[in-house]
Amino acid sequence: MAATPRGDGDRPRSAQRPAAQAERRADARRNIRSILDAAQLCLARDADASVSDIAKAAGVGRVTLYGHFKTRADLVDAVLTRTMEQSDAALEATDTGGNPRQALTRLVGASWQIVHQLHSVLLAAHRELPPERIRAVHDQALHRVQAIVDRGRRSGVFRDDLPERWLVTTVFSLMHAAAEDTAAGRLDAGDAPRVISATLLAALTAPGTAVPTPAP
Repeated sequence: MAATPRGDGDRPRSAQRPAAQAERRADARRNIRSILDAAQLCLARDADASVSDIAKAAGVGRVTLYGHFKTRADLVDAVLTRTMEQSDAALEATDTGGNPRQALTRLVGASWQIVHQLHSVLLAAHRELPPERIRAVHDQALHRVQAIVDRGRRSGVFRDDLPERWLVTTVFSLMHAAAEDTAAGRLDAGDAPRVISATLLAALTAPGTAVPTPAP
């Protein structure tokens, strides 16, 4: 008797399994992308956005969300990592060459736009994650700062009487302090780049050297 051709539904289970697994993986990737998109938007609006709010915005259930992110802290960590990767890509266009003082001022200006826009995401991260994790996620951005500081120290325009890592920490901390003051209404967002640059140049300039005034 001739064999009857099989349709997809008649395929052996061993043949169906890889296709089903591939489909589940594709569904998982779509869900993760949707959750991260929604979490990024929700946290940018409200640092206290709940898991329920984020799941609803993503169009998934809480069970699905928790299937990918075990805790809210895990989700916030993933959003912060994704946000910093996007920010690093944007900062790639910033000219950090030439005069170290001018390079630092340009980097501050470009970084401030990102820090100001994403303040709520950073606030959520500070509430959920340990400080060392937040700094680690900023690693690439801090490498840019460190490269400028190192060049300035070697050329004599930035101080070398204090540890280099401390000077980089000063830049990092001041940017975040400015974001907090702006959110609280104590600092005008439009004037923040000038204020940050002026403060950093005063802190980093080598002792005995005149401190330049950053361009308005």
